[in-house]
Parts: sequence; C-alpha cells; structure tokens
Amino acid sequence: MLTIPIYNMMLLPDVTFFFRKDALPEGRLTQENVGENILFLMLKDDKEHKELTRDDVYPIGISGKIESIDDGGNVRITAQERVEVQDFEINAGEIEASAVIRPDVDDLSRQEEGEHFNQLKNDLLQFIRGFQWGVWARGLILQWKNLNETLCALSGYLNLTWEEKYGILETDSRRGRMEKIEQAIYEFMEIFNVSEEAKNAQEETHEQAYRESAIKKQIEILQNQLDEMHPENVSDVRKFETKIRESQMNEEARKEAEKVLGRMKQEGKDSHEYGMLYEYLDFVTSLSWKPEEMPPIDLKEAEEILDEDHYGLKKVKERIVQQLAVMALNKKQSGSILLFVGAPGTGKTSIGQSIARALHRAYVRISLGGVRDEAEIRGHRRTYVGAMPGRIMEGMKRSGAANPVMVLDEVDKLSHDYSGDPASALLEVLDPEQNSNFTDHYMNVPYDLSNVLFVCTANTTDTIPEPLLNRMEVIPFPGYTPSEKFQIARKHLLPKAMESMGIKKQNLKVTDEAIRKIIEDYTAESGVRGLKKQMDTLCRSAAVRLVRGDQKSVTVSEKRLAEFLGRSEMHHDRVPLDTVPGVVTGLAWTMAGGEILFIETAMTQGEGSVKITGQLGDVMKESAQIAITLVKSMYPEKSKVLEERELHIHVPSGAVPKDGPSAGITLTTALASLVTGKKVSPQIAMTGEVSLRGGVMPIGGLPEKLMAAQRAGVRKVFIPWDNREDLEDVAQEVKEKLEIVPVKQVSQVLEAALGSME
Repeated sequence: MLTIPIYNMMLLPDVTFFFRKDALPEGRLTQENVGENILFLMLKDDKEHKELTRDDVYPIGISGKIESIDDGGNVRITAQERVEVQDFEINAGEIEASAVIRPDVDDLSRQEEGEHFNQLKNDLLQFIRGFQWGVWARGLILQWKNLNETLCALSGYLNLTWEEKYGILETDSRRGRMEKIEQAIYEFMEIFNVSEEAKNAQEETHEQAYRESAIKKQIEILQNQLDEMHPENVSDVRKFETKIRESQMNEEARKEAEKVLGRMKQEGKDSHEYGMLYEYLDFVTSLSWKPEEMPPIDLKEAEEILDEDHYGLKKVKERIVQQLAVMALNKKQSGSILLFVGAPGTGKTSIGQSIARALHRAYVRISLGGVRDEAEIRGHRRTYVGAMPGRIMEGMKRSGAANPVMVLDEVDKLSHDYSGDPASALLEVLDPEQNSNFTDHYMNVPYDLSNVLFVCTANTTDTIPEPLLNRMEVIPFPGYTPSEKFQIARKHLLPKAMESMGIKKQNLKVTDEAIRKIIEDYTAESGVRGLKKQMDTLCRSAAVRLVRGDQKSVTVSEKRLAEFLGRSEMHHDRVPLDTVPGVVTGLAWTMAGGEILFIETAMTQGEGSVKITGQLGDVMKESAQIAITLVKSMYPEKSKVLEERELHIHVPSGAVPKDGPSAGITLTTALASLVTGKKVSPQIAMTGEVSLRGGVMPIGGLPEKLMAAQRAGVRKVFIPWDNREDLEDVAQEVKEKLEIVPVKQVSQVLEAALGSME
C-alpha cells in the first residue's frame, strides 16, 4: 500500500480532496495508481522522511483511495476510514507500513448528524453575509456534504493546534467527534465576532460558552506570542500556569497547585510569603506525574550488565534476575522489597545502579544514615518556617522520572527521638498497598510511588525494627574471598583508577603478585573499599613518577610495593604456633566482615570472684556467666578450684567494644581448658551460642567468620549444627582449606578439643 506521511493537515473519513502530484514521492504516482489504496500517516513533528522513526508517527491514520490524476498533476483522493498503524519501517528511503481499520463507536444516528450539519451550514451561511468574501465562500459551503468535509475545508483557518486536530481524528465516538467539530467551528466564528460586542451578545447558554472559550483562546494565543517575543518578561505566574497545565498531575494535586498559584497572584512579589509559594510550585511542577510504560525487560542483557559491573555475587545476581523476571511477566512493578545486607564495600549500593541500567530507568540514592526525624521521610508541613519536602519526594524530583530505581541506603542506621520514628514512616513508603497514594506533608497531595523499584541496604539487620524488616526480603552480601578480590582489582578497580588518574595502559603495569600482596597485607575487610583506596594511592604515586619524566612506564612488583604504598600498617590476627591452657580462638562478625578473637582466661589469688575485661557488652557478659555454670556442671570436681580463686576472663583489643550472641561456645571451651589444664590447639576455632542445657545454638555471619578463620591460619572450625545450610553461602576455596564440624552439644566440642571429659 502506498504510504504518505503528512503533518498538520486535517483529514477525516468521507472527505474528497486534492494533492499536487509533485508533493508526493517522485515517480510513485502514475495513471496506473488510479484506484489504488493509500495510507496517510499523521506525523507528530514536521520532519524529513529519511529521519522518521516509529515514535514520530501517531498511532491512528487515514486510509484513502486514488480516484484520478489529471494532466495538470492534481491527484484526487477520497479519504475512507480511520486506521491503526501496525508495522512501520523505512527501506531505501521509502516508507512501508500496514494498518487495520479502527471502528467508530456508532452512538449517533444519521438523521441527527444530518440535522446538526444542516444547522451548522445555515449558521456558516449566515456568518459570512457580513464579509466581502461571503459570495465566494457561499459557493464552497453549499458544496460541503457532511461535518467531516466542513471541518477539513476550514482546518487551515481554525485556531486548533496539531494535537487538537489529531484529537478529533482519534475520537472513536461519532457523537464525541461531532461535538468537537461543532465547538471548533463555532469558536472560529466567534473569534471573528469578538470585536462587535452587540452582535456577540447571545442569549443561548452554549453560545455564551463558545464566546467565552473563543476569547480565552484568543488571549492565550496573543499572550503566547508576547512570551515568545520577550521570554525574559514572562512572569512567574504565567510560567507556573503553563507548567501546571503541562504537568499531567492528578486532579487533587492540580487543584492544590492552582490554589497556591492564586495566592501567589494576590500576594505579589513584595510579599514575605512569595518565596515560599514559589518554591512549592517549583517543586510540584518539577516532579514527573505522568505514569510511564514499563519498557520490555531483557533478562540476558540484565545478566550481562550485572556481570560486567560486579564480579562474583552469584546468588545475589540470581535473586535480582528472578525479581526482573517477575516484573517482566506482570508488566508492572511487583515482587518483594529487596534488602541487601553485608559489610561495607561489598557492592550493595553500586548494584542498585546496575539494576537501574538493566531496566533503562533513572537511578537515585537516598542516604538514611543518622535520620532521626520523621519529617525527613514525610516532609515538613508548610506552616513551619523553612519547611521542606521529605527525602523520598526530593529524590523523586532529582530522578526526573515516575519509576526510578531508588536505593535507600543504610536503613540500619535510622534512629528516633521526640521528633518521631522515621522507620515507621518508611513503612508506608515501602508498602505496595499504601504507597500508590503516598502523601508528603510538604506537598499535602497524594503521589503514586507504586512504580518505583525500591532497593534497601544495611550493614546488619540487628538494628532494623521488626515491622520494617518484615516488609523486606533480606539478601546477604557475603565478603569477597582473596581470589575474588584479585579478580575485582584486576578487572575493575585498577583500570578505573588508571582512567581517573589519566594513566594509559602502556604506562603502568602491576604484577599479579603485587595485587595479591596488597590484598593480604594492606587491607583487612570483607569488601573492597579499602582495596580501591590502595589502588588509587598506587596510581597517584605512579602518576608522580610519570609526570616528573623519571620513567616513561612504571612496573609495580611485589618487592616495590613499599615505594608506592608505604609500609603496611595492617596487622591481621593469626593463630600462634603454641598456646597455654585457658586460651581459645573464637570467631566474630564485625561491620567490616569477619575477625578472629582470642578468649583468654586465668586464675589468680582470690575467693571465687569473677572479673571480665575487654569492653564486653551485656550479651557476652551473660554468655560468660552461662559458660561458668556449664563448666561447673560438666567438670564438678575440677571446677571446685574456681571457688577458691579469682577468675579473670579477657578478650584482647580492650579498647574495642564487643558484643553478640556467638561467643558462648568459645568461652565455655576456654574455661574448660583452664580448669582441666589441657591446651586447645590454636588451629582450632569455634563459634556458637550455648544454652544451660549444653546445646549449641545457631549464629549469623558464618561466611565472614569462616573467611577470617581461613585467613588467620585456622585448620578446624566448630559451628552450630543448625548453621549447616549456611555453608552453601561460603566460598568453595574457603571450605576446601578448612575442616568444618557442625555440632549439636557443647560436649562434642570439649571432647574434640580437650579429649575425654573423665
């Protein structure tokens, strides 16, 4: 089918019109085309054919038929039906498209339509009597056969935008289309009559409405022309009128914005409230109110982006891909709120950027660390001096979209005081049943957050309130193994550092051994944040040598690391070659990952008192009391010495506060070693809480603890029986270097570490 794109031309069914042959594609029209069907595509903007894409074409067009081509090059065409454009492509500069008929809603009888047409034609004939060109126009009007033809003939004279013209074409209802045609033509006549006040005094209500609409439109046209001629003089009120009209905000928001705009008009620029009103209108009109269609989700592309941006994290990526697959099937935002939990530098925040890139969405990050005022989430009421919107809506403004990927960082560091509980306010934000009508106190109108993909991050779940934690799905981010850190440094951190420092690839070479030594001796963390800093430092040192001209290229080997990074200040705890009774290696989880710690016990002169040092928290102090009771019950004879001596329990690094429910088994073993006088091999470590019945209870942070054990030279680790499934999250290279023994009872550990309990 011959396809012709047109711009700003009114076409409707049952209308015959003429084209100049030379206005159509050269060589496409001959006498052989007479009788052929033709498809007219409505362009959104006037563009060259070679530049057109599918997005430049409105979805509804007009089909027609070529009736004749005369010798003068005039092509007579009859428009037939409205159609929906299906396929669209450009081959060798020619447009090829297909379409299907878009049926009308037949809610108007032919008789009623004819009556309206006759009335309109009579009104037009009456209207033209007062003009010199009336005789010429009368002949044209009498030839028109229907409303569609009338509108098409007058379209060049009507004060209609191209969008308004297209709006008539896309109206399915025949009655609705007729009403729009009548309104456009009557407004056209009234605009010509606005200068004759007496003549325009109409008694009919609908005629008065046409006149009012025509005057407003005429004023708007003139004002727009003035604004274009003098953009520097456009008033704030005029600017916000346009912004509100174009914002597509919901009805409630529009009414509130117009109400504030009305106050701005009354107050004037000299009012002390003008600034506050201006800021409010600027904020609400800067938000994206238009619901955005979810673009197709390509899982293969998403997986490639995740792999490109992050090394390892296999289970994390699998869970993210599952979430994206659910969204792809539902064609909407759905699924759990993801909470990424792990040590700093493990990629929790940056993977949110990768998700946004995979979804082709805007990305925005909001830090919640230290937020203690509920108004930081819900916003301040505008009655307060210095009122501001909450961080959520401020983030929506920064994103410039209605469906960004929003990372809520450090939700574990929320706190509360007399100003309210921000965690409770966050519940509404993250609840899909409520956030479609989230109301920020500053805005005072609902905003739809249901299309936002929320991703939360935390270092630990211990400080997150239970109701908020239950709203999210916890996805642990394990620490990186040395081999994973090596790959991350080689593939990501070092190239990025070189690029940011302006160092070319041929000017700097870092050996694999040097990178491994940096990981081992210059960093002590589960993540790679410290490793990134070391890579930056190394590149800066290399940059100095290159700029001075001392060397054209720099090679950093293991032996030369100190020249670039200085002496390593990291001192990892490593298990000693030998030990004494009463000292046992334990495992701990910290914000920076896993660490080993030594539980030390000793007896001195005294009368059965207990001294606990090392800045232990209440939980660990209670674990120590339970351990003492267990040892007394399991070694009744040998533990009598505790009644005659003072017991001292100490955990080194006394300046560092320590607490947590996982040192019970280590404390018990250390005390048992003390009272029996038997050494525990320093290459044995353990973690687990204990009960008064002698059971070993599960703990958290197992992957990080085992990684710390392997790094410190431990060979054998006792873990709670109920933590067996957590071994799936432990890197294979760690499991291969450790003998991991799950236990149910304290007695199993004591027999393995100390021998028979007889």
